[in-house]
Formats: sequence, C-alpha cells, structure tokens
Amino acid sequence: MRAPARQTPIAAERSLLRSLLRDPRARVGLIVLAIVALSAIFAPLIAPYDPAAQLDIVRLQSKPPSLAHPFGTDPFSRDVLSRLLFGSRISLVVGLGATLLSIILGITVGAVAGYVGGLTDAVLMRLVDAALSIPRILVLIMVMTLWGNIGVLPLTLLMAATGWFGSSWLVRTQVIALRDRDFVVAARALGTSPFRVLVRHVLPNAVAPALVSATLSIANVILLEAGLSYLGIGVGPPTASWGTIIQDGSERVTDLWWLTLFPGLAILMTVFACNALGDALREAFDPRQLPRDATAATLTPEA
Repeated sequence: MRAPARQTPIAAERSLLRSLLRDPRARVGLIVLAIVALSAIFAPLIAPYDPAAQLDIVRLQSKPPSLAHPFGTDPFSRDVLSRLLFGSRISLVVGLGATLLSIILGITVGAVAGYVGGLTDAVLMRLVDAALSIPRILVLIMVMTLWGNIGVLPLTLLMAATGWFGSSWLVRTQVIALRDRDFVVAARALGTSPFRVLVRHVLPNAVAPALVSATLSIANVILLEAGLSYLGIGVGPPTASWGTIIQDGSERVTDLWWLTLFPGLAILMTVFACNALGDALREAFDPRQLPRDATAATLTPEA
C-alpha cells in the first residue's frame, strides 16, 4: 500500500474548492448569490426608475405588473422592480456586514476562552451563556423600538453585536480539542509566543465550523432585517428594502399581491442559496469526506 502524499496548504485549498464545486447545491447557491450580488451592484444601471420617485400618484397608484412596470407599482406609485433591485443592496450589506463582524468577534472570544482556559474561559463563556438565554429577536425589537428608525450602518452593527455568541462556542470547542495536540505542544516547546501559536497553528484548524455557521448566519440576518423592516422598525422610509416593500402592501395582500410575491421570492431564493452553500461547505470541510483522487491514491498498491 502506497502512503498518500501530504498535501500542501495550496493543494488542500484547491482540493476543497474542487470538492465544493462538485456539489450541485453549492453550484446552485453560488449562481443565485452571484445574480443577487450583481443585481445589487449594478442596480443604478438596471433599475428603470428611481426607487423613491413617485411617478404619478394619480394614474400609476397600485398598478399590477405590466410591460412598463414588470413588477407593478406600490400605493405611492413607485416602481416595485426598481425598489426590489435597490432593496437587494440593503439585504446584502446588512447580511454580509453583520455576519463578517460577528464572526470576527465570535472567533476572537472563542479562541481566547479556549486557549487560555481557567478563569478567563469561565467568565467569558458564562457571559455568552447569559446572552444566548435571551432571544435575539426580542433584543432587536426592544432596542430598535426605543431607538426608532435607524440607518443601515447602525442596523448592521446591532445585528453583529447580537449574533456572535454561537460562533464563539464553536471556536472554543475546536480550540480546546487542538491546544494539546502534538504540533501545538511542539510549537510551544520551540519558544513560540502564545499569540503566534494561537494565530498560526490553532486557529487555521479551528475556524471551519465557524465559517459554515457564518454562511448560514447570512440567511438568518437577511430574514431578520426583512422582518424588522416589515414591522416598521428597520431601515426607515423612503429607503427601499425587501421588508418595506412587503409592508407597503400588507394591508391589501389580496389586491396588491405583487408587493408580497416578488420580494418574498427574492428573500426565499437568497435564503435558500445561503443554506445550500452552507450545507455544501459543511460536507466539504468534513474530514471524513475524502477527495476521490486521494482515496484512489490510498487504495492503489505499489507496482
């Protein structure tokens, strides 16, 4: 039996990417997210109208889909397609920004708690437990009700501040499992500083579950933003978001069905894409899922 050659970091990353792209869920998720991202980036070029412009409050109020307005108009005679395209910017900025900040904070707290241990670990994790015991949606509703309508940046920071607790537990568990492994002990024996050991040797092997959690968290944040905007305590008008579009037609769902259908489909497709990509990432990071070429090399006898 020929022993499989050890992969370099670059080869391992390429193998992981190939494994990910072989998964049809990952391909579909990436395509959908790419379409949403491109629509958000090029919204000023694609959108036929200004999303906040009241085109004709008398003649174009609450008009169903037509050639001039493919997604119809809302009760304020604003073009729904234009608002949907610009609303994707809010969803992606809040979703990606809040998830990035929360995952950085969660990795930092979890890594310090797991590597240092002792009293530091006990204090940090008890604080995290206390935060996890309070439903996130209740905290968001309470803060935003007291604050009133806020902008995109404060909303992103608030989402990030309430979303890092789970990832800290994931990273802490991985760090505890790794801190006494032979390669970590050897690095410490060579006189490497604790900070360098943690950053260079422990974290690269501990962040995989947190990255999968971050992918799923993007979908959760998008849903939360849409829900808060629907309740009228998210991003304030006249800023377009998927939640505010649905809220504009909430009192006449039967008559203004297009105000619920099209933004609802946008939310559904984006959340589905994030969840599909997260599931594919979880399987790609699973060490039990060996690449086909590596499995074949392991089972091939020497000549």
